Amino acid sequence: MSRDGNAVLNNGQGQKAVVLLSGGLDSATTLAMACDAGYACFALSFDYGQRHSPELTAAARIAQKWEVAQHKVISLDLGAIGGSALTDSSIDVPTAGATGGIPVTYVPARNTVFLSFALGWAEVLEAGHIFIGVNAVDYSGYPDCRPEYINAFQHMANLATRAGVEGSGIRIHTPLIHLSKAQIIRRGQDLGVDYGTTISCYNPDDAGSACGICDSCRLRAEGFHAAAVADPTRYQTSP
Repeated sequence: MSRDGNAVLNNGQGQKAVVLLSGGLDSATTLAMACDAGYACFALSFDYGQRHSPELTAAARIAQKWEVAQHKVISLDLGAIGGSALTDSSIDVPTAGATGGIPVTYVPARNTVFLSFALGWAEVLEAGHIFIGVNAVDYSGYPDCRPEYINAFQHMANLATRAGVEGSGIRIHTPLIHLSKAQIIRRGQDLGVDYGTTISCYNPDDAGSACGICDSCRLRAEGFHAAAVADPTRYQTSP
């Protein structure tokens, strides 16, 4: 697993990489970093039954802006198993801030599912790299955003794939994992990321305007404030 070292990222040299792209702030920054490092990027998004589906429109705009080699959107229904406020309309998106424990916005096994699809596509593409914008500093307490989880998936990936058994394996890069939200924003700003095109909100309206009160909106707004960068987010109400 790579962390946030430029020595690693600056060796892309046209190598193929699958980049998980949700349309949010973190994934947009991750894609920008991978492109800046010289990787030939293949963006992968998911229509998984999320209530914040306007993020897919944002993902398409971001992929176009960074001229990725291909942008693939895979449809799957995580709402069929439910268990999350992001996929089950009967569970309210919390707006009271962190209350301890794993929040109801956690989607069961989401990153495991997404990384598995990325792993499969990377094998088909003969790509040696996967980028995911997980963060273990300013995040909502999801278990599948932790370094130990990524390390475990990396180990599994090279046991379970032809690329791992017969080749040099597939490397999972997490360049944001040890950065604060403010550091992520500053890095993206240096690379020219237009954060006005990204959507982080768990409960946006149909036009993609953010609610301003969910945990994700709070973390995002606090990040822009800490970075001393103007917040370009379109809010339904003031955060």
